[in-house]
Amino acid sequence: MYSFMGGGLFCAIVGNILLVVSTATDYWMQYRLSGNYAHQGLWRYCMSNKCYMQTDSIAYWNATRAFMILSGMSCFAGIIAGLMSFSHFSSFERFNRSFAAGIMFFVSTFFVLLGMAIYTGVTVNFLGRRFGDWRFSWSYILGWVAMLMTFFAGIFYICAYRMCECRRGTNQR
Repeated sequence: MYSFMGGGLFCAIVGNILLVVSTATDYWMQYRLSGNYAHQGLWRYCMSNKCYMQTDSIAYWNATRAFMILSGMSCFAGIIAGLMSFSHFSSFERFNRSFAAGIMFFVSTFFVLLGMAIYTGVTVNFLGRRFGDWRFSWSYILGWVAMLMTFFAGIFYICAYRMCECRRGTNQR
């Protein structure tokens, strides 16, 4: 049980770090504009070695930002619940912290999946046609890797919960 929780905690911490780095950096997409290379993130775009804030309130950027922030927050809450699940003290008999941590990691996975899907769909259908020479960059890829890490953290914690429930079932007989 503790090995599952340790593996889940490791995946969750790495996933949360990747979520923060992915959300904060400016390399979601790279493209060529007027002969110069440019790149953009969720908050800024950079051209000719100068970066500018994204002042346009475009719905897909706002939705992607919101889902990535919600994902990071729910992953952090899952990490707190996951750390608390190592202690045996519980003031609530029916509340299992391993189960709560697993659910929070699945919620985080769902939020990052929504954010990445929105960004991907709009970029491919709208921006991809606007810029001829473009590609997704490393910040975008880190978002997908963070989604996998939070998903596996949820799997590990649900497995730990199931092992704990199986032990309770055999002890009650």
